[in-house]
Amino acid sequence: MILKTLGTALMAIGLLTGAASAQAETVRWARSADPTTLDPHAFNTGTNFVLLHQMYETLVNRSADGKLEPLLATEWKMLPNNPSVWEFKLRPNVKFHDGSTLTAQDVVFSLKRAQGPNAQVKSLLASMEDAVAVDALTVHVKTKGPNLIFPNNLTNLFIMSEKWARANNAAETQDTTNKSENGATRAAMGTGAFVLATRELDSKTVLKQNPNYWGKDKFALDVTELVYLPIKSPATRVAALLSGEVDFAQDIPAQDVARLKQDTKLRINEGPENRSIFLGLNVGSPELKSSNIKGKNPLADPKVRQAMELAIDRDAIKRSVMRGLSNPSGIMAPSFVNGYSKAMATYRKADVNKAKALLKDAGYPDGFTITLHTPNDRYVNDEAISTAIAGFLGRVGIKTEVSSRPIAQHSVSIVKADSDLYLYGWGVPTYDSAYIFDFLVATRGKEGRGAQNATHYSNPDLDAKIISLSSESDKARRDATIQQIWDVVQKERFYIPLHDQVIHFASTKAINVPVHPDNTLLFKNVKINKNAK
Repeated sequence: MILKTLGTALMAIGLLTGAASAQAETVRWARSADPTTLDPHAFNTGTNFVLLHQMYETLVNRSADGKLEPLLATEWKMLPNNPSVWEFKLRPNVKFHDGSTLTAQDVVFSLKRAQGPNAQVKSLLASMEDAVAVDALTVHVKTKGPNLIFPNNLTNLFIMSEKWARANNAAETQDTTNKSENGATRAAMGTGAFVLATRELDSKTVLKQNPNYWGKDKFALDVTELVYLPIKSPATRVAALLSGEVDFAQDIPAQDVARLKQDTKLRINEGPENRSIFLGLNVGSPELKSSNIKGKNPLADPKVRQAMELAIDRDAIKRSVMRGLSNPSGIMAPSFVNGYSKAMATYRKADVNKAKALLKDAGYPDGFTITLHTPNDRYVNDEAISTAIAGFLGRVGIKTEVSSRPIAQHSVSIVKADSDLYLYGWGVPTYDSAYIFDFLVATRGKEGRGAQNATHYSNPDLDAKIISLSSESDKARRDATIQQIWDVVQKERFYIPLHDQVIHFASTKAINVPVHPDNTLLFKNVKINKNAK
């Protein structure tokens, strides 16, 4: 049920004015994992973004139908006399949580901070050459040539207070590879509808409604308090929902969906997610860390990679692991994404005999050993998927040990690129293939790209094509280049796509949270029906 607290209690701590409602509405929100940090530019992961979106805001937002819409920026355009410059006009009279006014300089600071060496979102800004504050409410972003889709890259690029960041040892993005912290790791200073009240890592985070929010007359704002509860165990998370201990839950196990739909006290919303689940293969290291093959890398051989893909039965994963709630695919780009095609999404059916023959031709008739690293609290049935894959690979002689860990550790490992074989997922908030290429395909470090490319794959010709996408002003030529890049990625098989996820949101009847393809949500939009039963 929705918890209720007296408005006077919140007034005592300055969170409601005398004109506010006499009662507050608290929503207890459960997910499988806690954000790794509150630093808005440190990680490029949806688990972090979905909580940060409640406190921080971006220049533009993406609606459920895929269209860009104004947020902190009210309008944007390429300058007619200089198509290498994007102009953003900011919303006036927007306040940070400490009461200071948002200015163009805060935007410039945030964009440049997100380009820093420790920022895992920097690939979003790989084409940005400079950003300048023209006046208090105008920002010009200069790109390396005309970038047709630059605003698409900004839907998860949060704007911070420069003054607060500099005063709180947070001027530079947190370095998450060495477990260091800064002033933004456990604190936040944004312009969003909710203010951080308390933060207990891996336990509970409490947000209170922002009494000075600029959007008071534009959004529902029925929710006055959010209690974010990371509950790792799927069974415990579902039990908490059923018992009324939580009001809204994400990351619903596929095996529980049918049962929850039968519960008349609950509301289940579902839809396809803009996210692909896949395997990453270390194809570039001279030797694998976890293999019994020494002096060479079996994954460097295209025949081995093809054999691995043929060993995996995507249909069986959908049927037995995902309970029918996945969309098997041969490309790690969901159908929402520019560059996707049904032809590339057509996947190879499992063929154990052919896989064994390929391994034999590659010189591994007895297979080899390898470790598959997987998160156990991020994607739907992630550890179970990996366990199934280990079984499939075992059928062709590749003896696979599954090593599971929380997404917080797994994300750091991806940044360090220290896994031989790993399960990963990728959403595409720009709805364009360049986002996949910039983060997952480009050579790591190439002009700020490749931040999540842990495969050690490097192709200079492909890098040049990827870089060209951010400055190609002819859409037809740009789309042709996207197709050329996909042709190479599909042929090389340094990633093995598995499926696209299906999202399920579960809540009490009083709350209706529509499914967004990006698996994100804004509680400022959520309406509460107090009479629902």
